[in-house]
Amino acid sequence: MTNIGKVIQTFSADKNSSGLPRPIVSSLNLIVDYGIENDKFALKDLDQTVMMVGLKSYDIAKQEGINLVHGALGENILVDFDPHEYKIGDVFYIGDSAIEITQICTVCNHLSVFDKKLPKLLKSHRGLYCKILNSGIITKEKEVLFKEDR
Repeated sequence: MTNIGKVIQTFSADKNSSGLPRPIVSSLNLIVDYGIENDKFALKDLDQTVMMVGLKSYDIAKQEGINLVHGALGENILVDFDPHEYKIGDVFYIGDSAIEITQICTVCNHLSVFDKKLPKLLKSHRGLYCKILNSGIITKEKEVLFKEDR
């Protein structure tokens, strides 16, 4: 397995949270066939349980003069590499957990609260939805590993 980067920050919205940005949390407890412990989206769509975003998405916005706080894109995991360089079906290993890319997150109008240009600007870099393959705890600074299966 190859170390491809690290976790910059973790975010989760509990049942009392609404809107964006998602609140920062010290860790995420990923649970197979459930979702993220205490997250309001747990048990909803298991193929969209975890959203991963790379710093590049924030850089794209910043280049257009849109300064966003981390968590504004609705991510659960912010990483220091571009996850969009990987494809659906690829698996990331973070600590004991493993998550598989299931789809590219579609850009919704929720982002226009920050800037009307943002949905179009990030249409191919909003983030990736993942499902949980192995349970585990994810914290800031954890290495993200990828096993080349090609």
